[in-house]
Amino acid sequence: MIKLLKTYPRTFWVANTIELFERWAWYGFFMLFANYLTGSRDLGGLEFSQTQKGLIMGIGTGILYFLPILTGAIADKFGYRRMLSLAFLIYFSAFIIIPQFSSFEAVFAIYIYLAVGAAMFKPVISATIAKTTRPDNASLGFGIFYMMVNIGAFLGPLLSLVFRAQVFYISAAMIALNFVLLLFYKNPSDPTPDLSVKQTISEIFSNIFTVLKDVRFLVFLLIISGFWAMYNQLFFTLPVFVEQWVDTSSMYQFFDRYMPFVANQYGVDGQMQAEFITNFDALYIMMFQVLVSLLVMQMKPLNSIITGIIIASIGLSISLMTQQVWFMLPALWVFGIGEMMASPKVTEYVGSIADDTKKALYMGFAYWPLFLGNIFAGVISGSVYQNLSDKHSLTIRWAEAKGLKIDPTLSHSEYFNRVAAQSNQSPKQLTQTLWETYHPSQIWMIILAIGLISALSLWGFHKFNKTNRA
Repeated sequence: MIKLLKTYPRTFWVANTIELFERWAWYGFFMLFANYLTGSRDLGGLEFSQTQKGLIMGIGTGILYFLPILTGAIADKFGYRRMLSLAFLIYFSAFIIIPQFSSFEAVFAIYIYLAVGAAMFKPVISATIAKTTRPDNASLGFGIFYMMVNIGAFLGPLLSLVFRAQVFYISAAMIALNFVLLLFYKNPSDPTPDLSVKQTISEIFSNIFTVLKDVRFLVFLLIISGFWAMYNQLFFTLPVFVEQWVDTSSMYQFFDRYMPFVANQYGVDGQMQAEFITNFDALYIMMFQVLVSLLVMQMKPLNSIITGIIIASIGLSISLMTQQVWFMLPALWVFGIGEMMASPKVTEYVGSIADDTKKALYMGFAYWPLFLGNIFAGVISGSVYQNLSDKHSLTIRWAEAKGLKIDPTLSHSEYFNRVAAQSNQSPKQLTQTLWETYHPSQIWMIILAIGLISALSLWGFHKFNKTNRA
């Protein structure tokens, strides 16, 4: 093992460290972003509607996965180091700017600006790993890379939750560290200045039209986007659902008794912070990804993807069924198992269905399901959640049904407490009343349906193509 590790050049290790800090910065704010956008203003939130949150997170994050086809080609022309420098400059400035604004339009625009920076970064760092590994060490090399991704995804929210009010500045600080690492980064290959920017972009769009002619591949991309629409509810919907509906006091009491440091750092007013709970998914991946990968190594990619989608759909949907926090931890573990089975195999399957002469082109479009999945996820966590499960919307509906007169200009938390007081209930009792009256957990049925329809469609897609090829 030590001998194999020595085969990687310095740029490989620099790139992996850069990836660690970038993922730390990204997930450090992204896991908290949904509650920041929709939370009560007296608690540091912006009080956007769930629909507005869905638009920002869905469209903004979707753009992140749409643009790498362009940004990757531009990086090949001008050099990876230059593209990384520009990406980090956008990252850093966006993280500094976001907390300075509170209007929907401004936050939306700045988040798209941030997503452009991320879209510049993503293809470059992946290509660096590919170019600094060889056939005999590539498997371990990408394993190290994905380990860095998950370490950053786990540690980022843990630090941000401790310093929640400074979350964006912490992310900016993580990006600032990458400016230092760039001093040690060397382009793994020379830029290709033979094509002009206009010619490069023209070639990209020509490739896009080539792919658009392949109906079979487009159908696959559309089907697999359903998996990502379901998966992204981990970030878009689950933290909000936990914050609004789940009683986490029993978990707080457990940690307060046996691990008081955890309760002090990640608990507020006798409740554990929602993002601390949803972050268990990243912990599970860190613990079990290697084992799961070994177990599914001999499975055909399609079988692993279909099984993983079904398992992940069940896990995420049942985590949205209950107000019991301890039930959510094994549910998230089930979701994580499915995620670990499906996600790594998608790229492998794309390679298997692509024509041998077009594999590189098709692999470049493997991010498009993530683009579509984020758009769909934004709708589900936005207007769908707003109508079915949003606590503030249901409180307003209940108050109007009871004829209560409440000042609509109050913050969300003040409005809720005022409704509770006027109806002679404690906040906990009112939460239970809303739960039993409107059944906000029914959002789980939509999540499960999306996942199962995606799995069934993928199975039908494979059977249809197999029959036609026979």
